[in-house]
Amino acid sequence: MSTTRTSRPLRLGPRSVAALALVSLVGVLAFCWPLFADAGSAVTSHAGDAPWLFAALLPLLVAVVVATIADCGMDAKAVAMLGVLAAVGAALRPLGAGTAGLEPMFFLMVLSGRVLGPGFGFVLGSVTMFASALLTGGVGPWMPFQMLSMGWFTMGAGLLPGSDRPRGRAELLMLSAYGFVAAFAYGTVMNLQGWVLLQSPGSSGISFVPGAPLHENLVRFLAYVLATSLGWDLGRAALTVVLTLTVGGTLLRALRRATRRANFEAQVTFEAPEEPSPSEAPHRTYITYDPK
Repeated sequence: MSTTRTSRPLRLGPRSVAALALVSLVGVLAFCWPLFADAGSAVTSHAGDAPWLFAALLPLLVAVVVATIADCGMDAKAVAMLGVLAAVGAALRPLGAGTAGLEPMFFLMVLSGRVLGPGFGFVLGSVTMFASALLTGGVGPWMPFQMLSMGWFTMGAGLLPGSDRPRGRAELLMLSAYGFVAAFAYGTVMNLQGWVLLQSPGSSGISFVPGAPLHENLVRFLAYVLATSLGWDLGRAALTVVLTLTVGGTLLRALRRATRRANFEAQVTFEAPEEPSPSEAPHRTYITYDPK
């Protein structure tokens, strides 16, 4: 029997794909449904649906973990690493929160998702955001939406191509480019959650108008993003790029070394013993007994 240790990301099996597709579908519907609600709908903002989304999100995260365990044998060591990385990410968030969008936790999520895979990355991003909200007192109707957005952000890094091949500067450049674009995407998605709270019927500015045609509200949303959060998202994206290019290589090596020692997805093979050749066969001495 032989065991091969690798630092490959935890692969996505059919159960993991189904669980991630389900939680992503729920997330997309949660973000976008106010755009399609009627003006006379009783609830046309996220203030009332956030508790329901949070209640649905927790069992879905558990389902992703269980599906990953069933598909690739993620064990207690992987869960322990999840807890450690989530704690580190939560501790990093207060270092930059509230300062021009400078949030160092984003670069850690990029590298962790890259090394540990999309399924692991989605759970890590969501749990990290939940833990950081408890740490900073940022619990509110936006929290489940932040958990979903950060889960997608980290999962995307695990879906980047060539996780077994790229190394060195080329890989860091790819991760930096992803972090830059995904930081803007995270901010844009979260803007959609906050923007629908700014309801102003009859307004022709940047406010959300319940029941208005979709294309009109999308134009207002674009104006809202450009007017309110572009600079904030730029600070987050720039810091992610700088940290990835400067300390990303060291952290990638450390994470890959940790996965090798944890022996994630160890490939166990059984080999039949080889038959010795006639020339290598041991010499045998036969003793005969003659009673005469």
